[in-house]
Amino acid sequence: MNSEIHPDAALRARPERVFLDEGPAILLLNPNSRMGGEALSATLTALEARGVRLTASHEVQDHEQMEQLLREAVAGGVRRILVGGGDGTLNYAIKPLLGQDVTLGVLPLGTGNDFARSLGIEPTLEAACDVIAAGYTARVDVGLANGHPFLNAVSLGLASAIARRLTPELKRRVGKLAYPVAAAAELWEHQPFRVRVVTDTEELEQNVLQLVVGNGRYHGAGNMVTPDATLDDHLLDAYVISAPSTEAGREGTGLGHMQDLSTLARVALTVRRGEHLAHPAVKAVSGPRILVEAIPPQDVNADGEMIGQTPVRFELLPSALRVFVPANPVEPH
Repeated sequence: MNSEIHPDAALRARPERVFLDEGPAILLLNPNSRMGGEALSATLTALEARGVRLTASHEVQDHEQMEQLLREAVAGGVRRILVGGGDGTLNYAIKPLLGQDVTLGVLPLGTGNDFARSLGIEPTLEAACDVIAAGYTARVDVGLANGHPFLNAVSLGLASAIARRLTPELKRRVGKLAYPVAAAAELWEHQPFRVRVVTDTEELEQNVLQLVVGNGRYHGAGNMVTPDATLDDHLLDAYVISAPSTEAGREGTGLGHMQDLSTLARVALTVRRGEHLAHPAVKAVSGPRILVEAIPPQDVNADGEMIGQTPVRFELLPSALRVFVPANPVEPH
């Protein structure tokens, strides 16, 4: 077992070395991810150079095909599942792996890569292949939103609306600038909504601009849910950004809209550092279970993928997934 772990890594437990021969691995790569179209050949070369044997490699765009390939691989005894893509790709890959004696290897080829960030994996193909070859692992929690698994976070409101604008074409065209470009377009149209948030110990009801429920520490390409959240703390963490326009009775007016925009801008300046919780418009709650209701009903975005509408019940599957992690995780980028 490793004796050191970076204090800022978003995991509590120390990585463990896998000493057993896990045999060959399978690689599934999404060619539609931001870097996926260029990555297959480079990934195969990098893994071969590090002694990672592959029983098969696939470029997979269809989510149902991905699930089928993973189920067949697990049933056939493959224990190392390597997935290249963004957080949305990983979201579709985890369902067949839950409850199985397999290890997930993450190749962060997407736009946000928040799961890799929480694991302390540096955002390069070479670093990710080094992590897989080294064989250190950790167990992480998996969130459920109305039974749908998620790794990072689920959002309602602004973050969800931004995700709708993050088309594959936009991601390929502007890369990591896709998030701010989509956010700028959405801000001028966004409207407040009312939520009721219930945990095992508290209840919150107010008009908000955004709600985020996180399993991990990050969402939206590096924004923090809370600075203390980890993937293995057996807790869900949530925060809301209240709408000052409704509190002041100016909802639907130009002045009210400007108030909301000002609040969102101020929170945005602090959310990457985890300082947003000090803003008076931000309220955070946590617990192993969270119920969210909204008026009007809101679209629900999980790890960048739309999965339905509110109401939504959040639960946890503790330590449900084993993943390759750095022996000494770097500070999340």
